[in-house]
Amino acid sequence: MRYSRIISMVCAASFAVALIVATAADARVGNNGSSGSRGSRTSSAPAATTTAPSAAQPMQRTVTQPAQAGAATAGSAATAGGGFFSRPGGMFGGGMLGGLAAGFIGAGLFGMLFGHGLMGGMGGFASILGLLLQIGLVIIVARLAFVWWQRRNQQTPAFATPNSQPDPQGRPMLREMFGNGSGGGAAPNGGGASSEPSDAIGITPADYDAFEHLLTELQAAYSSEDIGTLRRLATPEMVSYFSEDLAENASRGVVNKVTDVKLAQGDLSEAWREGNAEYATVAMRISLVDQTIERASGKVVEGSSKPQEVVEVWTFMRARGGNWMLAAIQQS
Repeated sequence: MRYSRIISMVCAASFAVALIVATAADARVGNNGSSGSRGSRTSSAPAATTTAPSAAQPMQRTVTQPAQAGAATAGSAATAGGGFFSRPGGMFGGGMLGGLAAGFIGAGLFGMLFGHGLMGGMGGFASILGLLLQIGLVIIVARLAFVWWQRRNQQTPAFATPNSQPDPQGRPMLREMFGNGSGGGAAPNGGGASSEPSDAIGITPADYDAFEHLLTELQAAYSSEDIGTLRRLATPEMVSYFSEDLAENASRGVVNKVTDVKLAQGDLSEAWREGNAEYATVAMRISLVDQTIERASGKVVEGSSKPQEVVEVWTFMRARGGNWMLAAIQQS
């Protein structure tokens, strides 16, 4: 009887967490994470802008992550992607769900080691399960409230230049959203970023048009699982991450469809040169429809047909005089 109550509590907790994760799930290009490289600035936060006043998340996947001297600490391991239970995209994912899964398995293993069976170590864990769930729910509600407040305060008009013109379809070009090539200005107290917006290259309207086309073409290629087009539009490093995400979707029997991609607002964070390479980091508030669909039935298993807005920081790179390619995506 005691074990039945414990199992019921565990099942209820697992269902609640799964429901929360499914509701908040979104995949799109970049798999809702921070990946890629920004040259020598990979480890430093992009400059804050009007569109993204908060510091961008550090890279979770990158080939240029600096080597750690000496033994890795728990904090640095978490920043680098964590261990078996905490790594984003790992068997149990990160955050609350990963912690619960680790706790369940840990309790079972301790029970087996001390001769009480797989469920023998669950009694003590169940006694604090209710408290952990309450704390988790408070954190989730606080996070949702903060995101709502942040998005509400970002509802500012897009910047426009006096001589900007709409495209033939009547859609504002990206250079309108980005003003006339300068950053939108740092947030008060710097927003946690390393510096104020800067442009050491001289980004032109043609560059903004290229960024806009890359935004829409990359989302379309990812939705179509078109690796060939992704190779043309992104660096080999980013293509490797896209391929990994698409392979995971295939193993789950799903496909991610991102449609109705529209730029609501954007500004330049920083642009700089490193040898023969040029980089441009831009902040964008994007409206899109993000759905994960079951391949066999066509049923929507994550997301909805309702547009959502996300704020991301994209870094593009090119050989001097060449074509821009996506080099990194960071969540804001």
